[in-house]
Amino acid sequence: MKVIKRLFAAVLALATTVVLAAVDVNNASVADLDSIKGIGPGTSAKILGARKSAKFKDWGDFIERVPGIGDKRAAQLSAEGLTVYGNAFKPTAKPLAKKKSSVKTAEQKPASTSK
Repeated sequence: MKVIKRLFAAVLALATTVVLAAVDVNNASVADLDSIKGIGPGTSAKILGARKSAKFKDWGDFIERVPGIGDKRAAQLSAEGLTVYGNAFKPTAKPLAKKKSSVKTAEQKPASTSK
């Protein structure tokens, strides 16, 4: 019986630690962000800069507005405890892609017409 109680206490302590480790990107300070493995001073500055205009609506908004964050990195940061409004990153069937700049490729020549 003592073993079961100790095991239960250990599981409960671990669960509490995981819950307390979550850092919501919309309320996090620089120190909070830097506590997430994979976020350093440069990324913290980018996140806070993007957050100045408005809080992040969801992970897609976060990925779109913060340079250097894509689906893969978002998944890694989420696994380390980063959340958006308390939600962990959930990969979608269709990857959340950043908007690409509208750079035109080489224009095609019009087809020649014969008379």
